[in-house]
Amino acid sequence: MSKRDFYEVLGVSRDADEKVLKSAYRKMAMQFHPDRNPGNTEAEAKFKEVNEAYDTLKDGQKRAAYDRFGHAAFENGGFGGGGGAGAHDFSSTMSDIFEEFFGMGGGRRSGGRERGADLRYNLDITLEDAFTGKTVEIEVPTSITCDTCSGSGAKPGTSPTTCRTCGGAGRVRAAQGFFTLERTCPTCQGRGQVISDPCESCSGTGRKTQDRTLSVNIPAGIEDGTRIRLAGEGEAGVRGGPAGDLYIFLTIKPHDLFQRDGADLYCRVPISMSTATLGGQFDVPTVQGNTSRVKVPDGTQTGKQFRLRGKGMPVMRSSQHGDMYIQVTVETPTNLTRRQRELLAEFEKESSGENHPESAGFFSKVKDFIDNLGA
Repeated sequence: MSKRDFYEVLGVSRDADEKVLKSAYRKMAMQFHPDRNPGNTEAEAKFKEVNEAYDTLKDGQKRAAYDRFGHAAFENGGFGGGGGAGAHDFSSTMSDIFEEFFGMGGGRRSGGRERGADLRYNLDITLEDAFTGKTVEIEVPTSITCDTCSGSGAKPGTSPTTCRTCGGAGRVRAAQGFFTLERTCPTCQGRGQVISDPCESCSGTGRKTQDRTLSVNIPAGIEDGTRIRLAGEGEAGVRGGPAGDLYIFLTIKPHDLFQRDGADLYCRVPISMSTATLGGQFDVPTVQGNTSRVKVPDGTQTGKQFRLRGKGMPVMRSSQHGDMYIQVTVETPTNLTRRQRELLAEFEKESSGENHPESAGFFSKVKDFIDNLGA
């Protein structure tokens, strides 16, 4: 029986590139795979045909010979042997197919040692702590290496033995049709070792749960949301494996007086109407714990900012400090006495647009707007 054209077998044109060939091969290999067509001899024959066609066309030299001489290029021992194209490297041809579709890639570690999990700890600190820096002690519930078996998981006096199912490889192979598939060993779960007599203290895991007290160094100037890594302070590894890491996630509590923006601090200060009008001064606290004096010029309006250089937060890993910005709000007086009302009424009679330039300008714009509507 004559062989079909290899391009026809894969359903591609003769100028198909490597990517198109591989895509067509994957589709047809999955369609006619013996595991998907058990007992179907026709599908099995087509599967062999597809594999032979792809094995020839994926190789540049073989493809060039096939394009020139057809199937005759591989007859009578030509070009590396006859009709066995694909048989010698069948597993390598299909390895990428199984890795992609079935997740059967190799590379899994063997042996009983497993790295412990990483842990997270949320730590709240004050703005003052972030300013000065400090050392904080925290208690972390975690798994530590079992001191009875020293992390081996085996009862003292015994030791883990090599898994007989996989020979210590952690993986087992099983033949299915034309394929040899590799899976995690069901006996040792991929560790390569089994424990016949487990440690009574840790039930064979090589670790146990315990609270630990750790010291965490908080550097001055640290910002909200910073993550601090403590290497090897996470969960202990299984059966003597390396420990994971501990990650400290910092949150700076809201402050009653200050708002932070990077290394700068902002403070909102209410001042009296008379201070804003006549000018004056006031003392404002700083995050350092002392006070700074702010001078207010006459005619100060709400929203005016005053800058105190170097009174902000320290910049990490430097000697620099940010600034502190004081934003004033002019407070309207309440609960006035009769005399206070009389004084304000007299002031209102004597005032003019020069005393209230912003409001005078606004209402002038309002008048012009209304006049334009009526025009």
